[in-house]
Amino acid sequence: MPGWTNDSEKRDGDEEEDEEVDDSGYKAVKDAVIFAIDVSPSMLKKPPNSSDRKADRDTAASAALKCAYQLMQQRIISHPHDMMGVLLFGTEESRFTETVDSGSASTLNYPHCYVLTDLDVPAAADVKKLKSLVEDEEEAEKFLKPSSEPVSMSTVLFCSNNLFTTKAANFASRRLFLVTDNDDPHLNDKALRASAAVRAKDLYDLGVVIELFPISRGDHTFDRTKFYDDIVYRPVSADPEAPAPIAGESRVSVSGDGITLLQSLLSNINSKAAPRRAQFTIPLELGPGLRIGVKGFTLIKRQEPVRSCYIWLSGEKPQIVTSSTTKIAEDTARAVDKSEIRKGFRFGGEVVSFTPEELAALKNFGDPIIRIIGFKSLDSLPFWAITRAPYFLYPTEEDFIGSTRVFSALHQKLARDKKFGLAWFIPIRNSHPRLAAIIAGEERLDEDGEQVMPPGLWAVPLPFADDIRQNPDTHLIRAPNKLIDLMRDVIRQLQLPGAKYDQKKYPNPSLQWFYKILQCLALDEDIPETPEDKTIPKYKQINKRAGDYVLEWGRELEIQYQGWMASQGYGQVKPPGKRIADRTAEKGPAKKIKAEDGGTTSSAMAKHFQKGTLASLTVATLKEFAAEKGIKVSGKKADIVAAVEEYFETKS
Repeated sequence: MPGWTNDSEKRDGDEEEDEEVDDSGYKAVKDAVIFAIDVSPSMLKKPPNSSDRKADRDTAASAALKCAYQLMQQRIISHPHDMMGVLLFGTEESRFTETVDSGSASTLNYPHCYVLTDLDVPAAADVKKLKSLVEDEEEAEKFLKPSSEPVSMSTVLFCSNNLFTTKAANFASRRLFLVTDNDDPHLNDKALRASAAVRAKDLYDLGVVIELFPISRGDHTFDRTKFYDDIVYRPVSADPEAPAPIAGESRVSVSGDGITLLQSLLSNINSKAAPRRAQFTIPLELGPGLRIGVKGFTLIKRQEPVRSCYIWLSGEKPQIVTSSTTKIAEDTARAVDKSEIRKGFRFGGEVVSFTPEELAALKNFGDPIIRIIGFKSLDSLPFWAITRAPYFLYPTEEDFIGSTRVFSALHQKLARDKKFGLAWFIPIRNSHPRLAAIIAGEERLDEDGEQVMPPGLWAVPLPFADDIRQNPDTHLIRAPNKLIDLMRDVIRQLQLPGAKYDQKKYPNPSLQWFYKILQCLALDEDIPETPEDKTIPKYKQINKRAGDYVLEWGRELEIQYQGWMASQGYGQVKPPGKRIADRTAEKGPAKKIKAEDGGTTSSAMAKHFQKGTLASLTVATLKEFAAEKGIKVSGKKADIVAAVEEYFETKS
């Protein structure tokens, strides 16, 4: 599940309902996504090797529907205020319903375009509808009927335009996910190609981003240059010295090549599913009068279950509670207006009150800014100084023209000289100022040469002196070389060849279990008995690969331990396992007071009372003495000791 970043912020003039505040206190821009799926005959064709156990069994259209279903499941929980719709194009039947101002519905004609689920906040009924299509092929065939004539892409884009303008007019993030295997829908018709290009430009003028998810078949490789380079605009910067853009093209998925189509589509779509939401857009000041614009992104963030509303369950149907709060005077029970309340702080036995304006002035340390106050060597920045998640900085030309070029020069200079910038850092208004290290980050590519992280700057909030704890002084004993060599063998056996740790493959089991229960209750599904936990180690495989090496290391550890104990003058020591076994075998009744102390007699207990050492006796011994003398005892050991002491005090 995801953690949330974005490519634009609220601009002046946008409506307030466009924004929501997430659990971190930041304002996030709502997102609207239309999932457009091609239903042409080639998308409905079964792969030739579908009978093979390891082959694709799904058609390209059904795989796209499964992706849409999973995406809707994710968004209904992780982004409860975002919109999503599913549009089928190339269908025999057409369906589009528009709600006019009077509240009535009017049907518009978009040939061979079928709105399967309308663009809206996903409801449980929408998820159930998609689930039925995914699981029931006969039900899916009712909707997935291809038309006898090709669909016009300009019609598809115009239909999407209408959905965005009527359902999500003020959303700052609007995207069209286009899944198709046809790289040239208008091969010999220049007029239709030109019309589609015009409709695509209309979408981009409205701020809608088109994301293409191409599918290649075994006998045909998808070629973007034939048609979609005129439809899908690539985010290329005009500055040749600027860092590479964050967003890139989606990879081409291949149908009929093993079980890769669904997985590839899911991987591509999940990489684009969460819009990049900027936590802040602030100036970066390099010197007096020299400022550039930057956006800050949070790339990783801890996610926890958050209750967004209260539910009333006493009626026939659960309803969302609308809460209201009224403050009442304690002495007169009179309703107190908000303007009559002032916040105060106790100081020196008195209450010092402040007006809201005075409180705001106390918290204001200036406008949000990153102000570089100096440069230092990277070697002077210790690893323990990174105590909080850093922000990824990227240039923006919105407020300061030329920011990209200056940002690139700063990035190259810091990377070349191995330095970092020390900055005064206020990310958002009314936040506490901190010192931050501005570090240059290099570009990272995957095995296929695709960019997974663009070059940019990282703002690392530095800790104050109170945030740093000193490590305790410990006497470390270095392991012998033979023991270290044996542990190397264990580690080698636990490392799979060519395997890399990918944290995305291991979701939080408790969080996923919470979402699964929530989903089952909302969709009236059966609740599973046990959660799926991918973090549980594969014990059998570990034992098979490294079990003998671990036992050998354990035997050598015992030998080294005995030798070290002998060198320290402790003599021969029993192995831990044997001591535990001996202790278990010799286990008997609780140890009583030694015979020379008089057993549990009154004289022996009286001596302990006079010395004040009753608390050193075992609970069993104290209870045995209390039972002999008829003393009522219960509770913890301290209560039993107090009862015995009271017995001797009253007796004396």
